[in-house]
Amino acid sequence: MLKKGSKLYSILTGTCPKCQNESMYFDKNPLHLGNILKMNENCSHCGLHYQLEPSFFYGAMYVSYGLNVAIGVAAFLVSFFIFGAGLKVAFILIIIAIILSFPFVLRWSRNIYINMFVSYNSKTNLK
Repeated sequence: MLKKGSKLYSILTGTCPKCQNESMYFDKNPLHLGNILKMNENCSHCGLHYQLEPSFFYGAMYVSYGLNVAIGVAAFLVSFFIFGAGLKVAFILIIIAIILSFPFVLRWSRNIYINMFVSYNSKTNLK
């Protein structure tokens, strides 16, 4: 399921969507908050320019919104229906879940967004 050549591999690992040989980010760890959005300009392997057009990653905000809604709904369902928490506690847990997932959502939204426009090309791995 998570093998090189799939979009899911590129999204979860943050690798170049075209060749999947190197990370798009300077620092691979999303928990280093100072470097969370610092990206390489190009892939050193295939030469893909990550910023496909000016302000390209502004579109990732919409993906981020969808991911945060999904996390909030999941947190509510788990806390309210499985653990039987009250509404106030459930909403507090939603806020905590969204805050804790913030660095991952930032990276995943960018990864998902660029993967919507760039596909894997196995011919770039022949170098």
